[in-house]
Amino acid sequence: MLLSLPSIASDKDKNKGVTTVDSLNTVNLNWYNMDPTKDKVLGASVDMAYQELLAGKLPRRKVVVAVIDGGVDIYHQDLEGKIWNNSDEIPDNQLDDDNNGYTDDIHGWNFLGNAQGENVENENYEFVRIINWLSPVFDTVTNPELLTGSLMEDYKLYQKCQSRFEAEVKKYTGQQENIKKFQERVDKTVELLKRSTKTDRPTKDQVKQVLPINDQETSAKKYMLFLFKKGFTFDMLDEMNEHVDKFLTYHLNAELNSRKVIGDNPYDSLEVSYGNSDVKGPRADHGSFVAGIIAANRNNNLGINGIAENVEIMVLRVVPDGDEYDKDVALAIRYAADNGANIINMSFGKGFSPLKKMVDEAIAYADSKGVLLVHAAGNDADNCDEVEHYPTKKFTNQWQAKNWITVGANAQKEGKKLTGVFSNYGQSTVDLFAPGVDVISIFPENKYDLSSGTSFSCPVVSGVAALIWSYYPELTSGQLKELILSSAYVVDKKVLLPDLKNSKRKKVPFQSLSVTGGVVNAYEAIKKAELMRR
Repeated sequence: MLLSLPSIASDKDKNKGVTTVDSLNTVNLNWYNMDPTKDKVLGASVDMAYQELLAGKLPRRKVVVAVIDGGVDIYHQDLEGKIWNNSDEIPDNQLDDDNNGYTDDIHGWNFLGNAQGENVENENYEFVRIINWLSPVFDTVTNPELLTGSLMEDYKLYQKCQSRFEAEVKKYTGQQENIKKFQERVDKTVELLKRSTKTDRPTKDQVKQVLPINDQETSAKKYMLFLFKKGFTFDMLDEMNEHVDKFLTYHLNAELNSRKVIGDNPYDSLEVSYGNSDVKGPRADHGSFVAGIIAANRNNNLGINGIAENVEIMVLRVVPDGDEYDKDVALAIRYAADNGANIINMSFGKGFSPLKKMVDEAIAYADSKGVLLVHAAGNDADNCDEVEHYPTKKFTNQWQAKNWITVGANAQKEGKKLTGVFSNYGQSTVDLFAPGVDVISIFPENKYDLSSGTSFSCPVVSGVAALIWSYYPELTSGQLKELILSSAYVVDKKVLLPDLKNSKRKKVPFQSLSVTGGVVNAYEAIKKAELMRR
């Protein structure tokens, strides 16, 4: 599941995104590059690093960042020259020239498609799939106390997924019913006003001009103006309907079998020959946003400024609108490690991982090859010390990946609202925070948008890592991780604890929310890197 808040919609909706960043609130433009001391903004101090530490210096290598996501618009104007090319592959000749198992993988690979060019867009959640997987085994169990060993563990998982499924279905069917009632009242109100407005979607001004001829029209006018005062729009109502419909039609639909497009067995780790080279896919909004933060051109006088200049994006399409499959994640990590990625950005996550061992092995493989893995903490306002989110650096055998960074999301100002209200946290599991609230980045079709989420704090750290590594290639991934963590800008203040359930949030020390108690800072990290080189 992609870890952005639902402000970014499908790029098939051409009304989403804007053609120039000036159409957005420019106070949010490039703030992730600003400095806490100089600009009084809790950015990653990227601009100051370029201006004061890197001026006159040349990068010493190109860094490849694999973006495992939902697809990237590789032809976006702000990513020109920033997309990885597989030089060992000849484009469009239908041959696997480099014998890596992937035909025509020029810019990466799409694990959510087939050889005919068809792609998966929507998926159900992992707990729904686990129920389908285990129900033939446990549906008829009447005495679960007789189960032992792995069967008992699977049964507990099955029960947990059933409870989650039932709760989610109840929640969204309830929302659907409430929205239906609201829709009916709005429709009735609009119909009463149509004598004057002549439209099914009147504006506030049109309603104001209505001269009621009876009590019904008077009440309708008052109600409609009340809704407008509260911020109502007809587009908002459409989005509410679409949001709930998507959950019930796709995410919570036990009958959905989107995987038939691919034609593989998603639980067979040996079946790996599937997918296609369409790395954009039908929904490239989220992945493009991520890629822009890392790599958008800093010198083209267009749009935004990414963090790392001497970087290329390898695109691995794995995450649908719904939960990703463990097998796809594992294969994408291995692809990145085998094909030259230095950093893997993972702005996705979920609450269940049936093939965790397979993912663990892929992470360990990338870790052993010196790849730095950067993962978004998640948007559930959970304490990750207590609630597991996958993938994770912790392996089932109690070992853990060394070259792994988990990232929470912070806002611009150093006050009580510094932490994103949605951001996951954890004093031992989340390493540091990075800008992830009200961030502007690229959107498909040469557009731009604003959004929030740990999905977007994650690429800030990936971008900072790529920037450092491009100038200091002698660093190991372990040294790079240590540099980034030890140079974080520490905030010694209390902040509001992330919480999506209670409006009255309690205050806690910011330092209690992560390992470092700080925000990523490129300037301080590069100062340390320079000292190490001496």
